[in-house]
Amino acid sequence: MEMLNSTDLTRETAIQTAQNEVVLNAAYINGDWVTIEALATDSGDASFDNINNHTLYDPNSGEVIATTRLCTSTHVEQAVAAADEAFAGWSQTTVSERARYLNAIAESMEQQFDKLVGLSVLNNGKPIEEAKIDVGDAIACYRYYANLITEQATWSKVSTLESGIRLLKTYSPVGICALITPWNFPMVTTSWKLAPALAAGCTVLLKPSEVTLLPELMLGNILSEIGVPKGVVNILPGAAEVGTAMTSHPLIDKVSFTGSNVVGEKVMVQAAKGIKDISLELGGKSAIVVCADANIDYACDLIIGGIFTNAGQICSATSRLIVHQDIAKQLFDTLKVKTESLQIGDGFATETQMGPLVSEQQLNQVKKFFDIATAENLNCLTGGQLLEASGYFVTPTVYTNVPTTSQLWMEEVFGPVLVCATFTDDAEAIRLANDSKFALAATIVSPDETAALEMALQIKAGHIWINEQQIVLPEAGWGGFKQSGIGRELGGDGLSAYQKSKHVLLTD
Repeated sequence: MEMLNSTDLTRETAIQTAQNEVVLNAAYINGDWVTIEALATDSGDASFDNINNHTLYDPNSGEVIATTRLCTSTHVEQAVAAADEAFAGWSQTTVSERARYLNAIAESMEQQFDKLVGLSVLNNGKPIEEAKIDVGDAIACYRYYANLITEQATWSKVSTLESGIRLLKTYSPVGICALITPWNFPMVTTSWKLAPALAAGCTVLLKPSEVTLLPELMLGNILSEIGVPKGVVNILPGAAEVGTAMTSHPLIDKVSFTGSNVVGEKVMVQAAKGIKDISLELGGKSAIVVCADANIDYACDLIIGGIFTNAGQICSATSRLIVHQDIAKQLFDTLKVKTESLQIGDGFATETQMGPLVSEQQLNQVKKFFDIATAENLNCLTGGQLLEASGYFVTPTVYTNVPTTSQLWMEEVFGPVLVCATFTDDAEAIRLANDSKFALAATIVSPDETAALEMALQIKAGHIWINEQQIVLPEAGWGGFKQSGIGRELGGDGLSAYQKSKHVLLTD
């Protein structure tokens, strides 16, 4: 793909893209941008603001990028009707045709690579290099499912012990899907849901996070450009009201939600009416286990990557460090130096390694945990402060010798905050790693692959890295155990999430 040098990606060019190409004050329904009308709180008093006005901020400065209107439950009804009408035709398209559209989405994203990167940095705050990875990952996901669906046999024979009969298996799309994505990985999480849903033959309503609408709304332009049939994909920029209308609608067959546990529980209740199929990707408090034989310098690089990437706003962030007591002091000394050397700043600056938090709300969330740490008298190795700067910046933070009763050990901060404990043997390390209501991911650092794999078998997590940064491949299923969610995304499991198997029995 042809990309600009990161020095050519600037806030000014991203703002121009936002002003000239992102369609605001509109929802993408039935293949067209539908204007969202202003809703006044009191039509007789001009001093009242429109209740569906929404402001998009630049996390680097806290300044307003743009304002837009959010859609309502009325738009959900329109989108459901469009998706329902489109389903009969789309579900019967050939796999090669669906693959062609998925590849076309990927190709269009490649052509607009720099614009999408710029909008992500502008609206989310992440550094340029992280935003480039995100867009590349989204492109790879669309291509992966284009290939996967063409490889799936229409009919497969199932072996039975009965004679004189044949048993065949095929798959049908689950139906109309409500897809709700978070703000921390715009475009990426969307591709994890949308690509397999389209590959399976489903029609969808997509509600991206209202916090990071700029890069997400570009998808509507892409869909129109490549001629995706009307009603197959509907994009609804809305808040909680829209999400509720989607997840509780009687014509929705499946709900796929990524976000917090508090909201996830509400989604589950709403989806229960009508017995909707459901996938939930929720919280995490993942562990990184550093064994006594680990290379300390490399281990610190993995620790930093696992907790400070995207300013710690990652569901799989390895926010609990469990290190062998024999190397703990040396590792903490090295970790302190490396953490304090991180370049924090504007995502558009090429030297930036950690950008701001996404919003003032998230800033206040992290500050709350800094205050809790102070009240609990935790030992702060480094950080623990808001930065005196415009925008939503905090210091990368490490607390050591944190008791397992601490709120910071138990609760997801969703920010650049690491808590640490030590262990004496593998059994204790495994117990500490599993000491969480979440079980999404984990990292193990040890040159002894056999021992690390044995530990991986005993750590309860859906995805485990050994001596590696948090690389997520489209081929690998993604999801956790316990309160980290229900179901899997990515890989073959991700496609199965949008299909129902059908069996046909025939005379042999």
